[in-house]
Amino acid sequence: MRTGNKRGWAALPATLAIGLTLAGCGTPGAPMPPTLHLPDPVTNLSASRAGNQVSLAWTMPRRNTDKLLLKGNLPVRVCRKVGEEPCAPVPANLLFAPGASGALTETLPPALAAGAPRLLTYFVELPNRKGRSAGQSNAAVALAGEAPAPVVSLSAEVRKDGVVLRWTPDSPAAPPFSPAAIRLHRKLLTPQPEPKSKQGILAPPPEPLERTLLVDPGAAGRALDKEIRFGETYEYRAQRVARITVGSRTLELAGPLSAPVRVEALDVFPPAVPAGLAAVATAATAGSEAAIDLSWQLDTEPDLAGYIVYRREAAGSWQRISPAQPLVGPGFHDARIQPGHTYRYAVTAIDQGGHESARSAEAEETAPSP
Repeated sequence: MRTGNKRGWAALPATLAIGLTLAGCGTPGAPMPPTLHLPDPVTNLSASRAGNQVSLAWTMPRRNTDKLLLKGNLPVRVCRKVGEEPCAPVPANLLFAPGASGALTETLPPALAAGAPRLLTYFVELPNRKGRSAGQSNAAVALAGEAPAPVVSLSAEVRKDGVVLRWTPDSPAAPPFSPAAIRLHRKLLTPQPEPKSKQGILAPPPEPLERTLLVDPGAAGRALDKEIRFGETYEYRAQRVARITVGSRTLELAGPLSAPVRVEALDVFPPAVPAGLAAVATAATAGSEAAIDLSWQLDTEPDLAGYIVYRREAAGSWQRISPAQPLVGPGFHDARIQPGHTYRYAVTAIDQGGHESARSAEAEETAPSP
């Protein structure tokens, strides 16, 4: 019987024996460390000052230090160092979603908005639920101290060549604000919707919503913005900007932004007066009648619709002799002439809005006699 039992165990199928072996070896894998739920630190903190306010901007991380996606709004702590002093908290109750654009504008305390320029350093920190963080962000620097004087009496005027901006020139300032440049901020108030289909490689690129123009200190209260498009509405603001060196750093200290000035850039300006008008008479031949041919310089303005030709005799009144539709090219063939008569010609340019220029300088020619 014992022999039979041994033979019975030996006769078990191989697959069953393997299964029994595996079932008895349920060893767990290596233990995973617990996650700390620490958001990744901010890496792109920036700071800028205008008047008595410092504006901070950054991008919130999307993952934590364990490479897991963050969920829910995250609290943000901000601190500020003055020179080599410890980093003091900036009072703020901030919550931002992962991946969102973070921002904070701090009005400087009176003690930091006055006096000589000195260095301010800002940091942001993202604590978890237990108040722990993966560390502070990169440092963002600005300047404390008295800001340059505000720009006053800003005005804007539309002209054919752009928008002329004027303001009251600053009286000579004491160091460190002398000389101070003027920074103009322009905002497009009438952005156009994105076209559904591209209009070809020659279509103008979309106009930026915001742009800045730095004016040299010697501009004497005037600047010209040539980069405008007629038909749009713009808003301008201005501020004085001084570049100041503190220690080994050269930073900008900007004054407050001026009151906004709005301007509607309507194209009510006619094209330039055509130049170079010349008249040449040609005698009649067997195949053609006598005529006077006119030519002038080409106008390259983008909204040009064409040209209109006028003619008169002696001291008579001007008469339009070109067709109802403006001429496309800079030339005209006048075959309606009388032999021996002297004619005076002038040309105007007209744009797509119907604005017509003044008449050009006259060109005189006598029709040939038979």
